[in-house]
Amino acid sequence: MSNSIYINPDNHNFRDIARGLTVVENNLQGSAELLRNLKFTKAAPIVGITGPPGAGKSTLVNSLIDLLLADGSKIAVLAIDPTSPFNFGSLLGDRIRMASHFNSPNVFIRSLATRGSLGGLSAKTIEMTDVLRASGFDYVLIETVGVGQSEIEIAGLADITLVVLVPEAGDEIQHIKSGLMEIADAFIINKADRADADVFANNLKKIIGQNQGEQPPVFKTIASQAGGIHEIANFIKSPPKTQHSRRELLLTEKAYKLIQQKLMQRIDKKKLQHDVTEALKDEKFNLYSFVDTYV
Repeated sequence: MSNSIYINPDNHNFRDIARGLTVVENNLQGSAELLRNLKFTKAAPIVGITGPPGAGKSTLVNSLIDLLLADGSKIAVLAIDPTSPFNFGSLLGDRIRMASHFNSPNVFIRSLATRGSLGGLSAKTIEMTDVLRASGFDYVLIETVGVGQSEIEIAGLADITLVVLVPEAGDEIQHIKSGLMEIADAFIINKADRADADVFANNLKKIIGQNQGEQPPVFKTIASQAGGIHEIANFIKSPPKTQHSRRELLLTEKAYKLIQQKLMQRIDKKKLQHDVTEALKDEKFNLYSFVDTYV
């Protein structure tokens, strides 16, 4: 593999983009040079789509792609799938749900395993998103696993954050006060044809209304039938012209995660698991003493 890799924003060569992503994801030779030389010539919005598992995020993204393609836009999708903590494998099921767009010359889809990151963002997600952002796409969609309140991580990455919920989410709505409110640019109630969808929407709006300042809109969709998707597409195309005061904080978090990743490069997780297994044979095993040997 060549030591020099260049992402041309005007080329749209999917093979080159895929190769660049692979080099960055696996920290292969040329990765650092590629990232340092990225040029962002197009202000493509990064759209983060998050929410609890089973909310229908992939189906919603699939319907959203159909509408965004209508004006000839070029779209990149980074679909982040959960990784098993036991065998480090990933289902990568989003590829199945977005199969209808695989052969589109204007859609690039890449699945990424979280590799143990419980927040739904792999340590490499930031870098891979920047590779896509520098590749000349009109929209970059990031679909995250969405596990609990750690969904908030996506706010450090996205220009527009969409939080997808379902009517039967139950206690999930209670978590909004704890963090989701601060990161959501819009809420989407998917599967809105189900019972109690209107009640859920009203309760959500009441919670949102308790906060000061501009309130994020609440959309209702039936993604499996493309219902309500036009409103989401229009929102993405014309987002509220507000300045996020959180920009400096989020960039700090982004820098922190990249620094953390570089410091952790020497830690092999599979070797760590092996070493833990061996250390456990000692009946005096102490986790904190063990960790000190790695620091």
